Amino acid sequence: MIASLKGLIQQKQPTRLVLDVAGVGYEILVPLPTAATLGGIGEGAFLHTVQIVREDSLTLYGFATLEERSLFQKLIGVSGIGPKIALNALSGPPIEEMVGAIRTGDIALLTRLPGIGKKTAERLVVELKDRLGDFGDGERAPATTATSDAEEALVSLGYSRSLAEKAVKRAMSEAANTGNAEALLRSALRVLTGGK
Repeated sequence: MIASLKGLIQQKQPTRLVLDVAGVGYEILVPLPTAATLGGIGEGAFLHTVQIVREDSLTLYGFATLEERSLFQKLIGVSGIGPKIALNALSGPPIEEMVGAIRTGDIALLTRLPGIGKKTAERLVVELKDRLGDFGDGERAPATTATSDAEEALVSLGYSRSLAEKAVKRAMSEAANTGNAEALLRSALRVLTGGK
Protein backbone atom coordinates (compact mmCIF):
# COMPACT_ATOMS: atom_id res chain seq x y z
CA MET A 1 0.00 0.00 0.00
CA ILE A 2 1.36 3.43 -0.92
CA ALA A 3 0.97 5.67 2.17
CA SER A 4 2.87 8.75 0.97
CA LEU A 5 4.82 10.11 -1.98
CA LYS A 6 7.49 12.79 -2.34
CA GLY A 7 8.62 14.04 -5.71
CA LEU A 8 8.45 16.77 -8.35
CA ILE A 9 5.19 18.00 -9.86
CA GLN A 10 5.10 17.11 -13.58
CA GLN A 11 1.50 18.10 -14.31
CA LYS A 12 -1.02 20.02 -12.25
CA GLN A 13 -4.75 20.52 -12.67
CA PRO A 14 -7.29 21.62 -10.03
CA THR A 15 -7.95 18.11 -8.68
CA ARG A 16 -5.30 16.00 -10.45
CA LEU A 17 -1.55 15.99 -10.62
CA VAL A 18 1.29 13.82 -11.80
CA LEU A 19 4.14 13.47 -9.33
CA ASP A 20 7.55 12.32 -10.59
CA VAL A 21 9.05 10.05 -7.94
CA ALA A 22 12.50 8.79 -8.96
CA GLY A 23 11.55 8.79 -12.64
CA VAL A 24 8.10 7.23 -12.19
CA GLY A 25 5.07 9.48 -12.78
CA TYR A 26 2.23 8.83 -10.33
CA GLU A 27 -1.21 10.20 -11.20
CA ILE A 28 -2.83 11.44 -7.97
CA LEU A 29 -6.33 12.83 -7.46
CA VAL A 30 -6.46 15.60 -4.84
CA PRO A 31 -9.09 17.85 -3.21
CA LEU A 32 -8.96 21.58 -4.05
CA PRO A 33 -7.48 22.66 -0.68
CA THR A 34 -4.55 20.27 -1.18
CA ALA A 35 -3.94 21.51 -4.73
CA ALA A 36 -3.95 25.09 -3.43
CA THR A 37 -1.13 24.33 -0.98
CA LEU A 38 1.14 22.77 -3.61
CA GLY A 39 3.71 24.59 -5.70
CA GLY A 40 3.83 24.75 -9.49
CA ILE A 41 5.19 22.42 -12.15
CA GLY A 42 8.79 21.42 -11.43
CA GLU A 43 8.48 22.09 -7.70
CA GLY A 44 8.72 19.48 -4.97
CA ALA A 45 5.66 18.10 -3.18
CA PHE A 46 4.88 15.66 -0.39
CA LEU A 47 1.48 13.99 -0.14
CA HIS A 48 -0.14 11.55 2.26
CA THR A 49 -1.91 9.05 0.04
CA VAL A 50 -4.70 6.49 -0.04
CA GLN A 51 -4.44 3.75 -2.65
CA ILE A 52 -7.75 2.25 -3.75
CA VAL A 53 -7.64 -0.94 -5.76
CA ARG A 54 -10.71 -1.97 -7.74
CA GLU A 55 -11.21 -4.80 -10.18
CA ASP A 56 -10.61 -2.49 -13.13
CA SER A 57 -8.50 0.31 -11.63
CA LEU A 58 -5.81 1.34 -9.17
CA THR A 59 -6.24 4.94 -8.03
CA LEU A 60 -4.15 7.16 -5.76
CA TYR A 61 -5.70 9.98 -3.73
CA GLY A 62 -3.38 12.57 -2.19
CA PHE A 63 -3.74 14.92 0.76
CA ALA A 64 -1.68 17.75 2.22
CA THR A 65 -2.45 16.73 5.82
CA LEU A 66 -3.02 13.52 7.76
CA GLU A 67 -6.31 15.02 8.96
CA GLU A 68 -7.59 15.33 5.35
CA ARG A 69 -6.54 11.75 4.61
CA SER A 70 -8.17 10.44 7.78
CA LEU A 71 -11.48 12.19 7.06
CA PHE A 72 -11.41 10.88 3.46
CA GLN A 73 -10.99 7.33 4.78
CA LYS A 74 -13.85 7.79 7.23
CA LEU A 75 -16.11 9.23 4.51
CA ILE A 76 -15.55 6.34 2.08
CA GLY A 77 -16.39 3.95 4.92
CA VAL A 78 -19.96 5.27 4.92
CA SER A 79 -22.42 3.37 2.74
CA GLY A 80 -23.27 5.34 -0.41
CA ILE A 81 -20.09 7.45 -0.39
CA GLY A 82 -17.36 6.51 -2.83
CA PRO A 83 -13.96 8.11 -3.35
CA LYS A 84 -15.26 10.62 -5.93
CA ILE A 85 -17.98 11.97 -3.61
CA ALA A 86 -15.55 12.02 -0.66
CA LEU A 87 -13.00 13.98 -2.71
CA ASN A 88 -15.69 16.47 -3.78
CA ALA A 89 -16.80 16.85 -0.16
CA LEU A 90 -13.22 17.67 0.89
CA SER A 91 -13.14 20.30 -1.86
CA GLY A 92 -16.10 22.06 -0.24
CA PRO A 93 -16.18 23.67 3.20
CA PRO A 94 -13.14 23.54 5.49
CA ILE A 95 -12.64 20.23 7.36
CA GLU A 96 -13.50 21.88 10.67
CA GLU A 97 -16.85 23.05 9.31
CA MET A 98 -17.70 19.64 7.84
CA VAL A 99 -16.74 17.84 11.06
CA GLY A 100 -18.83 20.34 13.04
CA ALA A 101 -21.81 19.69 10.72
CA ILE A 102 -21.50 15.93 11.20
CA ARG A 103 -21.21 16.28 14.99
CA THR A 104 -24.19 18.62 15.29
CA GLY A 105 -26.31 16.87 12.66
CA ASP A 106 -26.39 19.87 10.31
CA ILE A 107 -28.11 18.05 7.42
CA ALA A 108 -28.62 21.32 5.50
CA LEU A 109 -24.87 21.93 5.20
CA LEU A 110 -24.09 18.30 4.39
CA THR A 111 -26.68 18.12 1.60
CA ARG A 112 -25.01 21.11 -0.10
CA LEU A 113 -21.99 18.88 -0.76
CA PRO A 114 -21.96 17.46 -4.33
CA GLY A 115 -23.44 13.96 -4.52
CA ILE A 116 -24.80 13.91 -0.97
CA GLY A 117 -28.57 13.75 -0.60
CA LYS A 118 -30.63 13.83 2.58
CA LYS A 119 -30.44 10.08 3.29
CA THR A 120 -26.68 9.97 2.74
CA ALA A 121 -26.24 13.04 4.96
CA GLU A 122 -28.26 11.34 7.70
CA ARG A 123 -26.11 8.20 7.36
CA LEU A 124 -22.98 10.37 7.64
CA VAL A 125 -24.23 11.80 10.93
CA VAL A 126 -25.31 8.42 12.35
CA GLU A 127 -22.15 6.56 11.32
CA LEU A 128 -19.50 9.22 11.95
CA LYS A 129 -20.82 11.44 14.74
CA ASP A 130 -19.02 9.49 17.47
CA ARG A 131 -15.99 8.53 15.36
CA LEU A 132 -14.50 12.00 14.91
CA GLY A 133 -12.71 12.34 18.25
CA ASP A 134 -9.37 12.95 16.50
CA PHE A 135 -10.63 16.07 14.69
CA GLY A 136 -10.12 19.19 16.83
CA ASP A 137 -13.25 20.81 18.23
CA GLY A 138 -15.25 21.08 15.01
CA GLU A 139 -14.83 24.85 14.84
CA ARG A 140 -13.56 26.94 11.95
CA ALA A 141 -9.81 27.09 11.32
CA PRO A 142 -8.07 30.16 12.69
CA ALA A 143 -7.79 33.08 10.28
CA THR A 144 -3.98 32.97 10.45
CA THR A 145 -4.00 29.49 8.88
CA ALA A 146 -6.47 30.62 6.23
CA THR A 147 -4.37 33.66 5.32
CA SER A 148 -1.14 31.70 5.04
CA ASP A 149 -2.89 28.97 2.99
CA ALA A 150 -4.34 31.60 0.64
CA GLU A 151 -0.93 33.31 0.29
CA GLU A 152 0.80 29.99 -0.48
CA ALA A 153 -1.85 29.15 -3.08
CA LEU A 154 -1.30 32.50 -4.84
CA VAL A 155 2.48 32.01 -4.83
CA SER A 156 1.98 28.53 -6.33
CA LEU A 157 -0.11 30.16 -9.08
CA GLY A 158 2.89 32.36 -9.99
CA TYR A 159 2.25 35.58 -8.04
CA SER A 160 5.14 37.13 -6.10
CA ARG A 161 5.13 36.71 -2.31
CA SER A 162 4.69 40.46 -1.68
CA LEU A 163 1.82 40.72 -4.19
CA ALA A 164 0.15 37.65 -2.65
CA GLU A 165 0.45 39.11 0.86
CA LYS A 166 -1.04 42.46 -0.23
CA ALA A 167 -3.94 40.79 -2.07
CA VAL A 168 -4.78 38.53 0.87
CA LYS A 169 -4.55 41.47 3.30
CA ARG A 170 -6.99 43.46 1.16
CA ALA A 171 -9.27 40.43 0.76
CA MET A 172 -9.21 39.97 4.56
CA SER A 173 -10.46 43.52 5.08
CA GLU A 174 -13.28 43.01 2.55
CA ALA A 175 -14.26 39.39 3.26
CA ALA A 176 -16.92 38.55 5.80
CA ASN A 177 -15.65 34.98 6.21
CA THR A 178 -11.94 35.21 6.93
CA GLY A 179 -11.66 31.70 8.43
CA ASN A 180 -12.16 30.00 5.08
CA ALA A 181 -8.96 29.73 3.00
CA GLU A 182 -10.84 28.91 -0.21
CA ALA A 183 -13.16 31.93 0.11
CA LEU A 184 -10.17 34.12 0.96
CA LEU A 185 -8.26 32.79 -2.07
CA ARG A 186 -11.20 33.58 -4.37
CA SER A 187 -11.45 37.11 -2.92
CA ALA A 188 -7.69 37.65 -3.29
CA LEU A 189 -7.82 36.46 -6.92
CA ARG A 190 -10.62 38.96 -7.59
CA VAL A 191 -8.42 41.67 -6.07
CA LEU A 192 -5.48 40.67 -8.27
CA THR A 193 -7.48 40.38 -11.48
CA GLY A 194 -9.66 43.42 -10.84
CA GLY A 195 -12.79 41.23 -10.98
CA LYS A 196 -16.03 41.93 -9.19
